This record gives sequence, structure tokens and C-alpha cells, in this order.
Amino acid sequence: MPKKTQPLSVVILAAGQGKRMKSDLPKVLQPLAGHPLLAHVLGAATALNPALVHIVYGHGGEQVRLAVRAENLRWVQQAQQHGTGHAVQCALPGIPDDHTVLVLYGDVPLIRTDTLRALLVLTGPKSMALLTAKFDAPEGYGRIVRNAKGQVLRIVEQRDCSARELKIRECNTGVLAVNAKLLKRWLGKLKPANAQREYYLTDIIAMAVKDKVSVAPLVASTAIELLGANDKLQLATLEAEYRRARAHELMRAGVTVIDPARLDVRGSVSCGRDVVLDVNVVLEGPVQLGDGVRIDANCVLSQVQVGSGTHIKPNCVIERAQIGSDCEIGPFSRIRPETTLHDGVHIGNFVEVKKSEVGEGSKANHLAYIGDTTVGSRVNIGAGSVTCNYDGVNKWRTEIGDGVFIGSGTMLVAPVKIGDGATIGAGSTISKDAPPGKLTLERSSQKTVEHWQRPVKK
Repeated sequence: MPKKTQPLSVVILAAGQGKRMKSDLPKVLQPLAGHPLLAHVLGAATALNPALVHIVYGHGGEQVRLAVRAENLRWVQQAQQHGTGHAVQCALPGIPDDHTVLVLYGDVPLIRTDTLRALLVLTGPKSMALLTAKFDAPEGYGRIVRNAKGQVLRIVEQRDCSARELKIRECNTGVLAVNAKLLKRWLGKLKPANAQREYYLTDIIAMAVKDKVSVAPLVASTAIELLGANDKLQLATLEAEYRRARAHELMRAGVTVIDPARLDVRGSVSCGRDVVLDVNVVLEGPVQLGDGVRIDANCVLSQVQVGSGTHIKPNCVIERAQIGSDCEIGPFSRIRPETTLHDGVHIGNFVEVKKSEVGEGSKANHLAYIGDTTVGSRVNIGAGSVTCNYDGVNKWRTEIGDGVFIGSGTMLVAPVKIGDGATIGAGSTISKDAPPGKLTLERSSQKTVEHWQRPVKK
């Protein structure tokens, strides 16, 4: 008979102030890869499909609640911080006795869902599971004390360790899974008999041993996923590890990453075949890159879809946009939100496109602004051209038909329509609709002022 699985409740401890961060931002809201530390932990937890996630918060209060949102969340306030045991105790009234309780920490963001699944397998009505890790330099961690048979006896916090116990390399991560009824019984017996006068969650290990409840340790395959962030130096270490892991993940999927140490992946990224990412590329997910996409150095893509064969040249910023296949973008282009570029579009250096749709095969190769505009197919927009979309209060749209040629230095004052096949003479300011298939231009007469002298500095 397969083992019956108990319903799961996850408790995330997120009440710490994080004084060593020296920041007004609560500790669990410190950013890692563009998202709060707590959001990373919550992502790993929700992937387990728990009945409910209980977040115990304290410092930062409403700021923490507003920053992290998800379904199946229960917020539990720990008004006074009296240790990890007290924090878990705050959450227990909302957890049924027949649930398995998984305890996580809001400042340990690299914890992997696969590790947690393996931990839960070891948990049952009469057994608890404990996640441990072996550190070369275990400074600051509680030590796992085992007997001669390798069975876990207790956990001793570093400040309470003897000289012999300080030499132990296997450390407590704080992550454990246990039946809720057992947990409630043990937490009710906790006493602050330690140097900090706090209620330690780790003291329940010795209680479990005394009650002959099996304590099943799981040694994490890599210690890095259990590292917490107590200051900005540790936060930077986690950021580097996250960056390395995501770059390796993409390379294993077939992406060419020119320098894995200089790629930032923040959020979900999916790539087709033969994608190339040059140095200092930042991908803020969700990002989708089609087959054969090349992204050159120093580009930032945020919430972008890029079609196959598109080349994004150096120093481009693209945000919340859809880019078609076989496009050329940049260098030094900016594509702003709500923009769609169809197949074969060329957007060149120092061109900005905002909230616009640009049709197949159209080009704006340099020094132009296209805002709130519908551009047809096979359009050429000359250098220095601007869609004047803002009157100081409202934004107005420009409509440019298929096959239009916009001469350099043209101002299109919206709202305005340029008909199919129209040509706009260079240097024109167009404030009225231009008919299809015609040349439209607007220029004041040129004159030379005789006897004029340039001012001279005294």
C-alpha cells in the first residue's frame, strides 16, 4: 500500500528585523534578483501545493504584507520576538492536527523545491524530518549532535556549544517537517533555558528523541541553498550564486552564454535553439526568446517576447514589448511598454518606440521618436522624425499607412493620419492628414538676411 500523505501547511518565519542590513527595508524584503527574499521562499513553498502558507511577520508589518502577495496565504503577526519556537507557536492555532508542518525561513531564498520534497518523504505521523548541511566554516550555526549509531540526539546553538561540539561540521538549517499535533505538544513544553533567554524551535529535537519519535535527518546536497542573508555581503554572495545557477541552467538548455558571470536572470526565461547572450545582459522575466535570437552586450529585456532570428544589438532597453522574427534592434534603442514590432522591423540607434505597433518590414534606423502610433508595413521613417503625441494634457495617436516614406526631420503632430504610399518631405511639420500616394510637405520660405553680423564676445 502506498504511504498516505498528510495535508501540508507551510510556516515561513519572516519576523526578523535584520539590523545588520543597515537598511530601512525589512530583512525579508531585501532584493535578490529583482524580487524580495521572501518571494523566493514563497515560490519554493507554493510549488509543493500546500493547503495553506502561514507567514509569521513582525518588523516591517504592513510593508511586508503589501510587498508579497499570493493565493492561499495567512498572515500571522509576531508582535514580540521571543525566538523561533515562539514564532512557530504563533502560527499553530490556524493549523489542523492532522497536517504536516513544514518550517521555512524568509531569509533563506535559494532553498530548492526538490530538496523540500525529499524532506517531506521522510515525514510521517510518528516521524519528523530535519534538514541539515555540512559547512567548512560553520560559524554561527547550531550543531547536530548524533550518537555512536549516527542517530540525531539534539541540536545545540553555537553560543551554547561546548568546545567539542564546536568542532562538528554538520549544522542545523532550521528547516524541518513534522506532524502538527506532535509539534503543538512539544512547543507547549519549551523553556527559554539558553543564553538568549529565547524559545528555540530546535529544542523539540531532544523532546522527539525522548518521546521515541523518529528524527530523520536529510543532509542537503549543497550547503549553498541553505545560506541565509544577514548583511549586504551575504546578500551579494547569494546574488552571485543565484546568477551562476540560472546561467548554468540556460547553458544546459543549449543557450550560448558568452560569460556566465556577467548574465543576470531575474524571473522565468525560456529560450529556443541557438540563442546567444553576450556579456552584461539582464533578463527580467517572463522573457521568451525564439530560435536563433542574439542579444549583444549591455542589453536589458523585461517582460519581452522575441521572435526567431532577431538580433538585438548592444545597449538596448526593451520593456513589456513583443518583438517579431528577423528584426534588428539597436544599438542604443529603447522599446517601451505596450509596443509590438512585427517581423522584419528595423529600429536603429537612438530610436525610441512607445505604445506603438510597427508593421512588417518597416524601418526607423536612427534618431527618431515613435509614440502612440500605428505604423503600417514597409514604412521608412527618416532621421530626426518625431510623432508629437502629447499636448500637455492628453496623448494623441498617429496613424501611418503602408508604404509611407517619412523624410528626415519631420514632425507629425497628432492626431494625424498619413495615407498609404504617401511621401512626407524632409523638414515638414504635418498637423493635417496627408492623402495616400501624394507628396506632402510644409516648409517656410528660406531667406538670407543681408548685412547681419554675428555677435562677438567682449
